[in-house]
Amino acid sequence: MNEDRAYICRLIDIYGNALSERQKDVVDLYYNEDLSLTEISENCGITRQGVRDAIRHGVETLHSLEKELGIFVKNERIAALASELKTACDNERVASIADKIIAEVL
Repeated sequence: MNEDRAYICRLIDIYGNALSERQKDVVDLYYNEDLSLTEISENCGITRQGVRDAIRHGVETLHSLEKELGIFVKNERIAALASELKTACDNERVASIADKIIAEVL
């Protein structure tokens, strides 16, 4: 569970609805709200081990979906290309569109 929090948070944003309601809640509380296992256990009425298992299984599902679908990686590539387009162009309209693309995928 020591993975890059920002990366897991992005995976939650992209794939979170594919998780069970409990997994989504627990993973969100742990990664986005930065609650401890004990705090989540008390809030959700499940054991610390239950919280740990829900997080582990939820994160495994997020990784599996990213491996299969690659939406996070594609979004990163799109944002990098839009940023490159923005810096290569002096046109304000094109730069504005590039900003919108970046905001949409990130």
